Amino acid sequence: QVQLVESGGGLVQAGGSLRLSCAASGRTSSTYVMAWFRQASGKEREFVAAISWSSTFIDYADSVKGRFTISRDNAKNTLSLQMNSLKPEDTAVYYCAQGSRSWIVGRMALPNEYQYWGQGTQVTVSS
Repeated sequence: QVQLVESGGGLVQAGGSLRLSCAASGRTSSTYVMAWFRQASGKEREFVAAISWSSTFIDYADSVKGRFTISRDNAKNTLSLQMNSLKPEDTAVYYCAQGSRSWIVGRMALPNEYQYWGQGTQVTVSS
């Protein structure tokens, strides 16, 4: 089993920044893809960003490109998401996820590629 615990959420004004972290424990593996998803109230969960184990492959949702940066530290089993220039539409619960295989082009934005999920951390951006 793998446990994922997110932290770093909170309330911030539009234009501000937050840094989310995800700590992985249990039967973790540095070879798996890690990702961030988010879910706003009343909406479906949506892809935010994904990163391969070596950080060679990175993908972002169009809505966050140029504002968010995903990174990972395999030695520490951590995943991060630096969020800058936040907008009210970024308000959501943010989830960390770990996949069960290596990067597959065109598939890493799909929730069903990820086997393990954290409990989520709330990010609220006020206007």
